[in-house]
Amino acid sequence: MLVPSTGKRAVDTVVAGILHDVVDDTRESLNSLEEAFGEDVAKLVAGVSRLSYINQLLRRHRRINVNQSTLGQEEANNLRVMLLGMVDDPRVVLIKLADRLHNMRTIYALPPLKAQAVAQETLLIWCSLASRLGLWALKAELEDLCFAVLQPQLFRKMRADLASMWSSSNRAGYPRRTSNKSGSLSLDEKILISDSEDSVAFSEDTSTMKDLLEAVVPFDILLDRKKGTIFLNNLGKTSDTQTRPKVVQDAGIALASLIACEEALERELFISTSYVPGMEVTLSSRLKSLFSIYSKMKRKDVGIDKVYDARALRVVVGDKNGTLHGPAIQCCYSLLDILHRLWTPIDGEFDDYIINPKPSGYQSLHTAVQGPDNAPLEVQIRTQKMHEYAEHGLAAHWLYKETGIGLPSINSMDESETESSCFSKDIEDHNSIKDDQFQKYRSLKEGHPVLRVERSHLLAAVIVGVDKGGRELLVAVSFGLAASEAVADRRSSFQIKRWEAYARLYKKVSDEWWCEPGHGDWCTCLERYTLCRDGMYHKQDQFERLLPTFIQVIDLTKQEESEYWAVVAAVFEGKPIDSVAFRPTLDSVISNSIEASINNKIRLLRTMLRWEEQLRTEASLGQPKYDMKSQCKVESIVLGEVVIICWPHGEIMRLRTGSTAADAARRVGFEGKLVLVNGQLVLPNTELKDGDVVEVKV
Repeated sequence: MLVPSTGKRAVDTVVAGILHDVVDDTRESLNSLEEAFGEDVAKLVAGVSRLSYINQLLRRHRRINVNQSTLGQEEANNLRVMLLGMVDDPRVVLIKLADRLHNMRTIYALPPLKAQAVAQETLLIWCSLASRLGLWALKAELEDLCFAVLQPQLFRKMRADLASMWSSSNRAGYPRRTSNKSGSLSLDEKILISDSEDSVAFSEDTSTMKDLLEAVVPFDILLDRKKGTIFLNNLGKTSDTQTRPKVVQDAGIALASLIACEEALERELFISTSYVPGMEVTLSSRLKSLFSIYSKMKRKDVGIDKVYDARALRVVVGDKNGTLHGPAIQCCYSLLDILHRLWTPIDGEFDDYIINPKPSGYQSLHTAVQGPDNAPLEVQIRTQKMHEYAEHGLAAHWLYKETGIGLPSINSMDESETESSCFSKDIEDHNSIKDDQFQKYRSLKEGHPVLRVERSHLLAAVIVGVDKGGRELLVAVSFGLAASEAVADRRSSFQIKRWEAYARLYKKVSDEWWCEPGHGDWCTCLERYTLCRDGMYHKQDQFERLLPTFIQVIDLTKQEESEYWAVVAAVFEGKPIDSVAFRPTLDSVISNSIEASINNKIRLLRTMLRWEEQLRTEASLGQPKYDMKSQCKVESIVLGEVVIICWPHGEIMRLRTGSTAADAARRVGFEGKLVLVNGQLVLPNTELKDGDVVEVKV
């Protein structure tokens, strides 16, 4: 599941995975592996062996130091960077992750204390590396395996609660279980408190650690519906004398509910003719790891039934490599309308990140609904272009921020305050409209741009009146100004022209003195919208019934706001738009973001290199400080290499100790070119040191 199905590199990766422990556990050498399986396999095995070596050093480092039984956050960050810095080929990390996943699936064979220590290390280090490679399903399985080892009672209880919520017997209506206990109880106590019937069932559940690990659905099964169906069929094939443990049955219920949601939405999309004919729609699903659910419950102090993204569906609309970007955007909103007609939306749980992208550039529609079993379900809708950017571009969360996963101690999970998850969004529950919810709408003023959404029809509009503290808006809609292209590419170099279109619409309404609903002409009309309990401004009919037509306020950054109102002022004064100063282009913003990311990588790498020197010294303890024949330090030949950073892409390169600037230029294919080290032009024979930033002038 982690490598392509064909190709020599894929085959070599699988072969290296099978042989990954041969050099460490037998008398075979890398030379013999190279002779038998080729240079590529030998290099991969050597890389895995190096990671294992560093990992063993770190474990011993913690054992011999006082108060180092668990990893600190700073130490974990350094370790992650070190492990990545030791790798020249990402396939090495894939093999190591597969090895760690297998170790966690069979960790019941270890003594409890050792199993807990390995689970801690896995949760903080290897789950993070899996997320950096975009292996979200594998990361979720690792998290749940660790959670089962570190907190078995919570794992069983949460698995049972989710099974109760998602059971097919609750299709008529899931009875909400809200705690009436004292607010002074801790979250752990709230989770473990249940009614008498649940307590009896819980006391009868004598599942072992092996049973708990079997209750974690393998990630490859979650990624393939056919495999999931086979898994459920096998789970149901039990004899009267061999009944599956309850916790394993609960895992089966969770998987079955997810498949049922996916199939129900798939049927609806298949029979519906509302979305753009011929548009490719891809549907996928995921179960949030119990560890991530627990982290959100703890952070927001809510019950498990308020974690609306515990299971989620994602709909990706094909856009033919961007050639059908506008129609794909329209299709997204049309699918949103289909979804809200199929399942009841949960009030206040809709976010439009298409019209209002996140600072990272992430775009998608997020909504939470009551699924077919009347339990919460999150759905994300986006185009293929948006999906690729979210998975691999700057919107991939680890590229623009390093979110820490709280490291649980062996006896408690109190430090688990945050989580990292690509396929989820933090949702706060709002059951009623409160004044503080409208804070961002109080500052709305006439002329502010908005988007009018009516199924797949997206139209540009501006606010021409604000009433009742922002609860009601009078909006001028331009039926001749389609907005589907402008929505997706809002933050582009062409935005000045789009702001001009909004400004001219606002000026037209002002010049004509239109001020009531119904005023307008053949291409412009004034409409009134009311802020409703779902957090959106809906249009109402003459009987004050909500209509599916709504407007989405465009949130402007400070820079965009300044730019927009400058364009408005120019239009009203009759000045040319060219007089408005342009903001930096998207390319320069991306370039600055990448540079900041690389600078951060350099800082962490240099910290890692200083720490690595300590490890080398520790590795040489008990050995002679010097080899009298070679007159060199033992610690300098433990790894026998230096680590440099190749600018401007920030790539990490490892060279032999004693390598020069000319060697670095030769390595990157620019032999004989000028070389800058740490920004200074140097001679070709200048020896490189750990942490040097090397730039070859082409």
